[in-house]
Amino acid sequence: MSTKKSALGKGLSALLEGNISNEQTAHVVSNQDALSQANKVSPGGVALIPLNQIEANPFQPRTEFDASALKELAESIQTQGIIQPITVRKMGHDRYQIISGERRYKASKLAGLTSVPAYVRTANDQSMLEMALVENIQRENLNALEISISYQRLIEECSLTQEALGERVGKERSTVTNYLRLLKLPPQIQFAIRDGRITMGHARAILGVDDIGMQLKIFNDILENDLSVRKVEDLVRQNSPKKTSKSKTGNASWAIEVRNLEDRLEHRFETKVAIKHKDNGSGQITFNYFSNDDLNRLMDLLDFD
Repeated sequence: MSTKKSALGKGLSALLEGNISNEQTAHVVSNQDALSQANKVSPGGVALIPLNQIEANPFQPRTEFDASALKELAESIQTQGIIQPITVRKMGHDRYQIISGERRYKASKLAGLTSVPAYVRTANDQSMLEMALVENIQRENLNALEISISYQRLIEECSLTQEALGERVGKERSTVTNYLRLLKLPPQIQFAIRDGRITMGHARAILGVDDIGMQLKIFNDILENDLSVRKVEDLVRQNSPKKTSKSKTGNASWAIEVRNLEDRLEHRFETKVAIKHKDNGSGQITFNYFSNDDLNRLMDLLDFD
């Protein structure tokens, strides 16, 4: 009997009912009588569906599949069967579209299977896109840039706020914001994140400077000198002077004090902060935000109604 996973409330984990054992899968795959029942299964059930009746998900956020990994999965399917059914939606008579599990679908074709066990769901295009993106984000081997792009797609194409997105993927809104900020970096740096040449920590440190030319210079320094994140943070501080007025006494120590205060505010509010202090003691504190949701986050932190 299949065992039911606890509902996590995070994407497809709450929708999928659990794994099918190897013995069950072997039984289902070998049971040709089940094919005649594929079209009778009610949404939410599991059916054995011919591969030639299944089409790929046009909203699949993952466009590249590692050939060697697919081959390994195909060999595993040949010997052990499909442990976790794919998830499809019914499109019409004898037509199904993948919601999740395209990698298993491709590997099953490589393995020579003619049918696969599948959960049958009902979903419109938007909910299907959302389900596919959320499942993609939950994968363990996604890099930071892939996560950022998926977050952005969920916000833009599914009309989600950053807060609602955070609830979908089980992350704090500030975490979502940090990922989205990576998409503001120059393409060269984004590619380096994707390829694993720099970490998200490096990228977040680079975001501490606004000038694109300086961002690229620091990026090249990271690659050439194998800089740690801490070294990059120091380098960013050295190359991001703040425009602060001289104090009444002209003492440089005041500028250091202001810089320290800015650092504390930036850490507290997780955004860029600038303090402009005038000789008469007045001044301005500027908080940067990157979206309406980010502004609402700052307002919450500042305890505004």
